[in-house]
Amino acid sequence: MPSAVLTANDQGGPQTTAKAIPKLIPRRKPQTADQPVNPPPSTPSLPLPPPLDSHVYSHPTRRILSERDHKLFLASPTHDLIVSFVFHLSDAAGDQTVSGVKQLPIAKDPAIVALLAVLDEAEERLKQCPAQDTGSRFGNPAFRDFLQLVEESSPAWHKKLGITNDGAINEISAYLAQSFGNGTRIDYGSGHELNFILWLLCLRQLSILPDSIFPALALLIFPRYLKLMRDVQSTYYLEPAGSHGVWGLDDYQFLPFLIGASQLVDHRHIRPLSIHNEMIVDECAGDYLYLDQIKWVNATKTVQGLRWHSPMLDDISSAKSWSKVEAGMRKMFLAEVLGKLPVAQHFLFGSLLPAAEGMSQDAESRVGEEDVGEVEVTVDGMKHMHSANSWGDCCGIKVPSAVGARTEAKKHGQEPGLRRLPFD
Repeated sequence: MPSAVLTANDQGGPQTTAKAIPKLIPRRKPQTADQPVNPPPSTPSLPLPPPLDSHVYSHPTRRILSERDHKLFLASPTHDLIVSFVFHLSDAAGDQTVSGVKQLPIAKDPAIVALLAVLDEAEERLKQCPAQDTGSRFGNPAFRDFLQLVEESSPAWHKKLGITNDGAINEISAYLAQSFGNGTRIDYGSGHELNFILWLLCLRQLSILPDSIFPALALLIFPRYLKLMRDVQSTYYLEPAGSHGVWGLDDYQFLPFLIGASQLVDHRHIRPLSIHNEMIVDECAGDYLYLDQIKWVNATKTVQGLRWHSPMLDDISSAKSWSKVEAGMRKMFLAEVLGKLPVAQHFLFGSLLPAAEGMSQDAESRVGEEDVGEVEVTVDGMKHMHSANSWGDCCGIKVPSAVGARTEAKKHGQEPGLRRLPFD
């Protein structure tokens, strides 16, 4: 009986034995646990609030007018203070739920109660300024009336928070006003969202908000602000500021994903892929910011499926753990929010959040609402920097609101349901 294994013949035929198959050797070197590649940013220490006995307040202004200004900001103590405050808020949300924090004594802290009252009153101002029936999916001009009411109400709101110094009220009111969006362009983005956090940071610098109530700031105050802004976006169809369409994390928000990922790091059942489970999202959105934002994003789009309208969020859901998602969100906050000139150029600097030495002065008088970027151009005899990228987003391309598109379609009976794209 012939052998089942063939060997080379006398004429040098090929060998087909198992020994002739080369051994497979992995090309990637094994990574040791004590040498992580590209570790996540750590939480810097948060300095104590400054002494204010002889403090001189100043009205915040734009100071980032060029790449040089931006680099000075990134290397400044103010940048480190902002990072530390945001990361401490994120850490405070770890292993906490919204309903759980509501049961804690800090939920009844006078500062928390006062902040919630301010946001409730802002909601009332929104109801006093109904949108105009323009039939357009773009920003509604009635938004400017709302901002005017907010500006008029701001001094009284800050007095409710226990601030009596007119200079302090004037300074921190600028951050609150900017947190609702831009009245000239009628748009809103992650830079405006960050201004709300900077407003809370200024209150902390004034010793109004002790560090012990950070969990309530992250999971009671910030979600209440998000709800208010969703109502504002739905009412006035705010355009996404600097949006690149679906090729971004979200049209408007960023921090719900950072804080929300921190919440879920040690969760036993909810995984990153759970954002595709409609039942889990619906049942748990009230307690977890990440799922709540996913639910809102899904509700405002005119197509079905994260893979189509939010592919970056869809990609992130393939991460093995929430700790990896959180690490990625921290890196993205540093690189895409603080590290991008189109966002950072609108930051305001005063006495509580001072500009670095050498940064440009009087940016508003030189460029006004103009965006700045990487290429120096001259407009009306004034030199400033514009970004010459293919998107042209620094020049303010008008992008219709997804909320506006869906709402206007409903008004005209043009939306029987969510559209499914082919091959989904």
